[in-house]
Amino acid sequence: MGAKAQGYVFWVFEARRAEALVPQCLNSFFDVANLVLAQAPNQKEALPLAEEALRDGACPLVVIELSASLSLTEGRRLQLAAKAGGSTGLCLIPGNMPNNTAETRWDCSALPDPDRGPEDSTLQRWALTKNKSGTLGVWNVRWDQSARRLIVVSASRE
Repeated sequence: MGAKAQGYVFWVFEARRAEALVPQCLNSFFDVANLVLAQAPNQKEALPLAEEALRDGACPLVVIELSASLSLTEGRRLQLAAKAGGSTGLCLIPGNMPNNTAETRWDCSALPDPDRGPEDSTLQRWALTKNKSGTLGVWNVRWDQSARRLIVVSASRE
């Protein structure tokens, strides 16, 4: 991941979500002035918003927060829309929720960093647990704030 993402980011979430997104926390990754938030009453209403944004292609990245598993039809519709619009779709799902439609599935978690102390969460473990077109793996990565990119620290010993 290199410099900040360019263009608009379309982020869809459900109204019943208790926690709020803090756009300023995302400023390291993209210009939050280009963040378009869409709040839907439920997942059934959120899916068409994400699908249309993906198909339109005006936003290179479309993020949708899911509260329930996608059906194969719903997942396929999102994949086809992303392909048609040349956009990237990112579904944020709870870790325990299965999703058979995803091309890849990543499990990301913070790691304690003995060099920087417990308050530093930039060291992370990223596990590629599903990949329809390649291999699986586990990496320890760190977000480099000044370079605005992920740096692979080491392959995990798992």
